[in-house]
Amino acid sequence: MLLRYSLNNSWRFFQRTGQSFRGSSVRKMLIPTSCIIYLTQQHRRRYSLLNETVEPSPYGDTFEMGLYLTSQRELQQNIEEARQRKLKKSHNILSYCSRKIWYIIKDELLEPIFTLLRFLELSVIFIPVLMVYPISFFGRHHRSNNDEFASETAGSLLWYKILRKALEIGGPSFIKLGQWAGSRTDIFSKGLCQELGQLHSNGKAHSLQYTKDKICESLGDEFKFDDIFEEFRETPLGVGAIAQVYVGKLSDEFLKRKQIKSQIGDNGKRWCAVKVIHPHASKKVNRDLRIMSFFANTIDMIPTMVWLSLPSEVENFSILMRLQLDLRIECLNLGRFNENFKGSLQVKFPKGFPDFSSRDVLFEEYIHGFSMEQFLRAKDDLKNVELCQSVSGPFIDSFLKMLILDDFVHADLHPGNVMIRFVKTNRYDTKITSTEEETFKIVDSLNKKFKNNDPTFIDELREDLTDFEPQICFIDAGLITELNKKNRTNFIALFNALARFDGYRAGELMIERSKTPETAIDKEMFAFKVEKLVNKVKKRTFTLGTVSIGDLLDQMLSMVRSHHVRMEGDFVSVVVAILLLEGIGRQLDPDLDLFASSLPILREFGMQREATSLLNDTSTFSMLKVWIGLELRSLMSSSVRSIFELIKSDQLCPNY
Repeated sequence: MLLRYSLNNSWRFFQRTGQSFRGSSVRKMLIPTSCIIYLTQQHRRRYSLLNETVEPSPYGDTFEMGLYLTSQRELQQNIEEARQRKLKKSHNILSYCSRKIWYIIKDELLEPIFTLLRFLELSVIFIPVLMVYPISFFGRHHRSNNDEFASETAGSLLWYKILRKALEIGGPSFIKLGQWAGSRTDIFSKGLCQELGQLHSNGKAHSLQYTKDKICESLGDEFKFDDIFEEFRETPLGVGAIAQVYVGKLSDEFLKRKQIKSQIGDNGKRWCAVKVIHPHASKKVNRDLRIMSFFANTIDMIPTMVWLSLPSEVENFSILMRLQLDLRIECLNLGRFNENFKGSLQVKFPKGFPDFSSRDVLFEEYIHGFSMEQFLRAKDDLKNVELCQSVSGPFIDSFLKMLILDDFVHADLHPGNVMIRFVKTNRYDTKITSTEEETFKIVDSLNKKFKNNDPTFIDELREDLTDFEPQICFIDAGLITELNKKNRTNFIALFNALARFDGYRAGELMIERSKTPETAIDKEMFAFKVEKLVNKVKKRTFTLGTVSIGDLLDQMLSMVRSHHVRMEGDFVSVVVAILLLEGIGRQLDPDLDLFASSLPILREFGMQREATSLLNDTSTFSMLKVWIGLELRSLMSSSVRSIFELIKSDQLCPNY
């Protein structure tokens, strides 16, 4: 069938040349040649479409939004071009009309029917959940941790669990929706966000044959699967809501033919991670997004729900989902992170391989590390704060660099996406002297002993932290947070007000620069609450206590929700990233102070900016004011601490 199709198309390709050949011998020679030329042109065109690097659109206000706009435009163009090619292949007017009618039926009739069936399926799942919502009004009240303004009933906590189970049954889109909602403490209650934070993307694995076909297709069907990999682990490393990940070792022959061996790993390492999108994931997600949009618009008609701006939030969520459906974007994110941290020995991101990757398949360097999640479980047994700080230090510094210097922040910094490796450096800390094989053996030994509850695990971990430098590795960079100029200015202004302990001004800024300032209620009371909260932090600063900026921002988001102050999604994403960061950091270092930790990064920020930038860039000038304010705060805090130590040791008024 394929041969007949190729020959037919090659004959039409040959006929389009306009040449007339009557000799049978000439025709027999040229038809196979035309067949080869046609197939070669088709292969090259298809491969270039699959592996075309996406470029950010100039209409996007950030790098990520530019990539999103380009990706969506390309997707629509590819669908339209594929249809046009099929229409051109029509043999007659009847074939052309039948194909045209089929496309109309598919778009206008079949797709709405499938969406309706999906709607009925979701109704069966979620209507019972809504029917039992009244139980949330019953039961004893439980006050949320670190939140003096809200409490939850026992019934509401039970209902949150039922909702979480329903979201897991709802499928990938609703699992992602629940995870996203769990990060929006500015909209939803603290108890609900905590429950939704336990959602896991335990998707159903697709077949191995589908994976093999997709990988070969990503490479233009130029190679057989067995020619691409020397080794391939058939059990997925992880299965998520949208994609699943495998690990394989690229064959030397494959790399020689592609002539890009120098780009693969370090020291000739050829292991890579391969992420493959689930079949029909895009169609399923788009149907779910249409249903979500319908309900968001319906709820938005209720006057008391206007402040939530649900249609806008669903649109933001749609962008997040569609970004994850184009793996070329993740590949470019990895490239930018590697550029930002070029030369860093303590921070590592996997390298993406755009020459192999496509919209549905991502090839990236495989990082074999010890999970931060496992390290957090083992930290108490170490009983050594300094060793824990050797891990938390580069982790905190890398995040602050992303936030302050680069404005390009990994948006999914839960412990499972952070790995630890162990490397040796030279005496000047300018070069890694250990090999990949040494690092692999150390990590592999730790993973095995941790899994088997080996009693020698803690001793070995302590020894590795003492003899080697921890290297923090970030994986799964599909989602990033990047503030546009407006949001960055707002964030710096708020950070500046908090650093100066001007709580009332911070409250005013949060209302003035929210999405819908007119929907906020009790604006003055909100500003007074923020002032009261900041004053508590101020007292701790001058009584030798450490400042928890995470607690501060967490409580602020609770007040934002109760006063209907609508914050920008990217702005909240940064705040949530700070909460996650400090949550991990304080588990490793209970005395962590993010204000103090940000000082070295702010100093670097100040030194890197030219004088012209200071005069022309308002956000730069504002960030420098934050720097100066924190320097003064650090100096005053040090002075208070020094005086305290002098009095404590009786050195201020010594007895003669």
